Amino acid sequence: MTYIIQTTLTLGFVYSLVALALFLSYRILDIADLTTDGCYVLGMATSVTCAYYGHPFLGILLAIISGAMAGFTTAFLQTRLGVPSILSGIVTNTGLYTINLMIMGYSSNIALLKKETIFTIVKTIINNSWSDFLIVMIIAIICMLFMLWFLSTRLGLSIRATGDNKDMISASSINEKFTITVGLSLANCFTALCGALVGQMQKSADINAGTGIVVIGLACLIIGETVINGRKSIKRNIFAVLVGNIIYRFIYAIILQTRIFPIDFLKLVTAILVALAIAMPTLKANFNIYLRARKEGGNVKN
Repeated sequence: MTYIIQTTLTLGFVYSLVALALFLSYRILDIADLTTDGCYVLGMATSVTCAYYGHPFLGILLAIISGAMAGFTTAFLQTRLGVPSILSGIVTNTGLYTINLMIMGYSSNIALLKKETIFTIVKTIINNSWSDFLIVMIIAIICMLFMLWFLSTRLGLSIRATGDNKDMISASSINEKFTITVGLSLANCFTALCGALVGQMQKSADINAGTGIVVIGLACLIIGETVINGRKSIKRNIFAVLVGNIIYRFIYAIILQTRIFPIDFLKLVTAILVALAIAMPTLKANFNIYLRARKEGGNVKN
C-alpha cells in the first residue's frame, strides 16, 4: 500500500505540470493547444539525451527552453500566419516528431543504463526512498506558485483578459498577439519540464511516449475542477490541477495492483476514465436537474 501511495503522489505531482500547462492554454487563453503531445516528448528527448552525455541538469534547462520554442512556433503560426489554433498545434506537433527523432539520434528510444540523472544524484545525497517524490513535489509547487504570481502581474492579467474577451482586447492597447505568444510559450515550458522529469525519473525516452498526454491532462484538470468545485478563483484552479492528477493516478494504480481488468484492457479502461472525467460536469449538471425536478414533483403532490 505504501508503494501505491508513493507512486501515486510522485506521478500526480510530476504530471500536474501538464495539467497546469493546459490550464493556462485551455482555461485562461481559451485555446485548444495540441502541441502538448509532441512538446512532452521534446522535453523528454532533450533531457534524456543530455543526461546520456553526462549533463542531467543542463538537460532540464534545455528542455524548458525547447518547450518555449515549440510554444512560440504554435503561437507564430496562429497569430502571424493566420493558421487556426487547433491546426497550428497539429502542424507543430507533426513537425516535432522529426525533431524529436533528430534529438534522440534517429533512434526511437534511449535508455540511461548506468547513467546519472538528477534523481540518482539527489538519492545519493539524502539516501531516501521518497527522494523522487521530494524532487517532483518541490518543482511542482514552485511552478504552481510561479503561475499564481505570474497571473497576478500586469502581463498575466493581460493574458487572462485575452482569454476572457478578445473583442475588448482588440479595442484596447493590449497586444493580443504578444499575450498569446507568451501564454503558449510558458504553457509548453511546463509541458516540456514534465517530459524532462519523467524521462530522467524512468531513465528512458520513447518517441511515442506523448501519445494521449493532452487528453489525460485535460481529464485530470476537469476531475480536479469538479472535486474542488473550481473555476471560481486562480488559487482553487491551480490546486485543482494537483488534486485531479492525484485522483486519476490513484485510480489507475488501484486498477494495476488489483488487476480488476486484464493488462490488455488498460488502454480501454484509460479511455473510459478519460471520457467519464471529461463528461463529469455534464453528468453532474444533469443529475442536479433530475434531483431538482424530482423534488419539485414531490412538492406538487404534497
